[in-house]
Amino acid sequence: MKWEQIREHYPEQWVLVQAVSAYSKNSIRRFEELSVIANFPESTLAWKAYKKLHLADPTQEYYVFHTDHEILEVKEQKFIGIRKQLQ
Repeated sequence: MKWEQIREHYPEQWVLVQAVSAYSKNSIRRFEELSVIANFPESTLAWKAYKKLHLADPTQEYYVFHTDHEILEVKEQKFIGIRKQLQ
């Protein structure tokens, strides 16, 4: 689904989505096609569901958004990893 369609189907809701088609440009992740996994009235419930899915398969692109947002843009940040503390 396109974001506009999701907003129409799930007004004033938190949605847990999976990116079906997305691309990056200038360190911004943009979404062409999304799949709605579930909708929630509260963000805490949405994040709990997200954590379960992400732990089960961290290779997939899952996101939680509120449908009040007209445009979806996610700023990308480089993962620098975890450093081992020297003793």
